[in-house]
Amino acid sequence: GRVRSLAVELEDGRAWGAYSSGELLHGRVQLELRGALRLRALEVCARGCAAVHWLESRSVGLNTIYRDYTAYQTFLYRRCQLIPDNGEVTVLQAGRHEFPFTFQLPETLATSFEGKHGSVRYWVKAKLHRPWSTVKKAKKEFTVIEPIDINTPALLAPQAGAKEKLARAWYCNRGQVSVTAKIDRKGYTPGEVIPIFAEIDNCTSRAVVPKAAIIQTQTFIARGTKKQKKSVVTSIVGDSIAAGKREVWHGRALKIPPVGPSILQCRIIQVEYSLKVCVDIPGTSKLLLELPLVIGTIPLHPFGSRTSSVSSQYSVNLDWLSTIPEQPEAPPEYSAVVSSPEAEESLAPPCRSELGGILEGPFFAYIQEFRFRPPPLYSEVTNPP
Repeated sequence: GRVRSLAVELEDGRAWGAYSSGELLHGRVQLELRGALRLRALEVCARGCAAVHWLESRSVGLNTIYRDYTAYQTFLYRRCQLIPDNGEVTVLQAGRHEFPFTFQLPETLATSFEGKHGSVRYWVKAKLHRPWSTVKKAKKEFTVIEPIDINTPALLAPQAGAKEKLARAWYCNRGQVSVTAKIDRKGYTPGEVIPIFAEIDNCTSRAVVPKAAIIQTQTFIARGTKKQKKSVVTSIVGDSIAAGKREVWHGRALKIPPVGPSILQCRIIQVEYSLKVCVDIPGTSKLLLELPLVIGTIPLHPFGSRTSSVSSQYSVNLDWLSTIPEQPEAPPEYSAVVSSPEAEESLAPPCRSELGGILEGPFFAYIQEFRFRPPPLYSEVTNPP
């Protein structure tokens, strides 16, 4: 045909090609023609939505019945007529043509995300309408990182808890294990170190082993039903505690690897984090203490004070990118950190292939994961509200 190429180009977002709510999305549609072209319209559309999907099966006699769980939430739907369809034919001459466009992103967006049962994706699509011919399309994906400022009272509040458990064997009481733990605040950013303050009292007749881990919980919601996927992000193992002894952690360091921020404002997809301190007790299920975490994007300001600069309040901190190793050690399986009953209720432990770029490289890889991944087919047929 006479159309040599049709492409959508976007100006890179402020932080490594990522955008956030309220920003302007600048771009242009590039059209290169071999010869003169008659066309009816040229339009560009910006889309962004969360999509959730999974199947559940049950056996009825010799038959297997599947139930489909699907849900959508639209965050962005904008259209612009670069060459309006006014009923007349427009003729463009051979050569290269550029059509700039600008979209205002809404004030409420969700961070781009890829999960086992759902995703949050954003893209811009150009459509070239020609008389008596199929519509020619071009698509460009982009990434959204919603700012989460940890310099708020709720996220600066210390988190603490205590748990105890009786060690039983053959219905005999073998003593008690107790753990108390505290962290300085609820909100952290990737690359930071969480100092864990804990006391573990082992009043049993056997040695016990304490562990600490950051757990990511992905929750997918459709038709009033929830599906969860839990993964161990990183963990540490403490020294064995002999019978009748006490172990004290004076700020035991646990570094946060390059994970995506928490997603708390999406109706059908949530990504939450927690710090779990557990104690392996021989012959008894693990003692587990959980403290909530929020992984943010705007780091702690010096001395806890906020600056007056608007740009500093809403900029994403990526200074730590160069300090994170390219190939961190693989995290342990989820079942190795939690107690047996909880492991049975959750999904199977994750493998590295499922976690993808989130755990295998710097935070830049987290962003790159969405920039070149096409939106799912089912997103094409969803109708915006």
